[in-house]
Amino acid sequence: MPGVMTRRKFAPLVVLAFASSAALAQEWPTHDGDLAATKHSRLTQIHRENVSRLALAWTWEALEAPIPASKTTFPGRPLAPGKFQGTPVLVGDTLYITTSFTQVAALDAETGVEKWRYDPRAYDWGPLPRGCGFCHRGVAVWTDGRETRVFINTRWRLIALDGRTGEPIATFGQRGEVDLTEGLVWEVNRLHFTHTSPPLVWQNLVITGSGMPDNRVYRKNPPGDVQAFDVRTGELVWSFHTVPQKGEVGNETWEDESWSYTGSTNVWGPFSIDEERGLVYLPIGTPNNDFYGGHRKGDNLFAESIVCLDARTGKRVWHFQTVRHGVWDYDLPAPPNLVTIEVDGKKIDAVAVVAKTGFTYVFDRVTGEPVWPIEERPVPASEVPGERLAKTQPYPTKPPPFIRQAFTENDLVDFTPEIKAKALKAMDGYRFGSMFDPPSLEGTVILPGVWGGANWGGAAFDPETGLLYVRSIEWPFLFKLDKPEPGTAEADYVIGGAPPLEIDGIPIHKPPYATLTAIDLNRGEHAWQIPFGDMPSLRSHPLLNGVEIPQTGEAPPQHGQSGPLVTAGGILFISSASPYLYAFDKTSGKLLWRTELDGGGGFGSPMTYRSPSGRQIVVVGTSKSQGKDAKLMAFALPRE
Repeated sequence: MPGVMTRRKFAPLVVLAFASSAALAQEWPTHDGDLAATKHSRLTQIHRENVSRLALAWTWEALEAPIPASKTTFPGRPLAPGKFQGTPVLVGDTLYITTSFTQVAALDAETGVEKWRYDPRAYDWGPLPRGCGFCHRGVAVWTDGRETRVFINTRWRLIALDGRTGEPIATFGQRGEVDLTEGLVWEVNRLHFTHTSPPLVWQNLVITGSGMPDNRVYRKNPPGDVQAFDVRTGELVWSFHTVPQKGEVGNETWEDESWSYTGSTNVWGPFSIDEERGLVYLPIGTPNNDFYGGHRKGDNLFAESIVCLDARTGKRVWHFQTVRHGVWDYDLPAPPNLVTIEVDGKKIDAVAVVAKTGFTYVFDRVTGEPVWPIEERPVPASEVPGERLAKTQPYPTKPPPFIRQAFTENDLVDFTPEIKAKALKAMDGYRFGSMFDPPSLEGTVILPGVWGGANWGGAAFDPETGLLYVRSIEWPFLFKLDKPEPGTAEADYVIGGAPPLEIDGIPIHKPPYATLTAIDLNRGEHAWQIPFGDMPSLRSHPLLNGVEIPQTGEAPPQHGQSGPLVTAGGILFISSASPYLYAFDKTSGKLLWRTELDGGGGFGSPMTYRSPSGRQIVVVGTSKSQGKDAKLMAFALPRE
């Protein structure tokens, strides 16, 4: 079977399996609200007219702190929790959440009081090999109405917990867990295998990607195989090779047998499932090395592709590659949104994919046909020795991009002539680049940068209006290649260290630094776009005394990657690392309310649900840097 390794025949579950909010009258049963990743709630108790009355209902504290080197089981390395990026899910009267150290906690949905906690001791094996360190975004939950299982993917382990007690379920795998590296296409170093996003459950399958970083550059680093396991036994049902092996579709796009040793190319972000059709949609990341591909010539399917699989078997149904032979780290980080839209009088069940490139790619979710034409346009060649880029890249004609896609001299900050002159001097010797200009030995500054555009928080879709809401990061990146230090990487070139793109603490480019965009998917046009947040430090900067500064949008290190929440009450909630939780009018983008978060940024995506007493509660995960003071903050209307 091309692209698939099948272990046994799929057998449908005959009892009621957890699938959606509609099936069990739940209001946030998966990380992104539903299997379609809409991040939409039907609740209306909180609405435009009363959202300003929201008040803190309860808090829950993760109670995690850095572990001194003397107390770690990994010699000589202090370990710290990363930013708290978790989003809880609700099943029955219980919220389930994972912490930065991948502890799982069950909370009373009315009060936030902790019922139980399970610690997989992920820190026992030392630091995690990724930029966010110890960070994790949630769990998956399955129930048949009698039994509830909570699944956590931590490091190389998939663990099944009893939803009532938090104890591992002994009949799942080996004493409650499965080694996710056992079925991979080649043997790997388990310490280099990890996760950031939760798995998803569909019928009697739990499906998981992986979270390996792209900067570990060596042959046969962990591959990005996507795997599905039986929720009861832990038996491997199928796996899909994201780098096609010999005889599989796409194998010819990896020249010189580079398919046999190139890893990563993994689904590190959340994904989505059409539960009625049994189709799973995978946003696939970049191959290794993600800034230089001289050792992996060819287009490199299925890297940076949206791939639709039959969820029962893992067989590929269709795919579309958004970036060929990627060298910009433009992986697809966000869960594809499954939407129903009406275009030119035709109703379409579609999938919308927001990307780091700033494009929204929209396809018929069954056939993979683009809803609007996608054009092939020529792009520059690379001058780096050994590199051979694709001659063209795909450009959607609709909707328009939600971020600038080039960095030019006109984009340099010009609050004052003095600052503009400093910016020009700082750019001396570097190239200005458009989105697909290649990395260079001199250094090319490109927008979007490696953060996007969109990131793992993705977009929220409102079925009432057909609007898709996406928060973007408008921050350039210096793509400068260097020879690696001896013994550090098996590659001719790697990304070099880059100086901060700023002038005495002022971003080197004009605002906005972050935006919030509403995209009308029925028309393929923007409904509105506003700067998201602000950078107050600019107004007190000594070089800007007396200068009128517009609303800028947030800038690093404040920026985050979490996503929005849209409700039938007319509200768009979002924090995305801001020190505030915001509520915008979903129709106009008008700010209706904001509240300061307690001591940190809202690094988790917000969610909402109806509590057992009938209150609508909005919850967001917050923390300071290194995960300090991590907590969930819950907001509700005052009791009458």
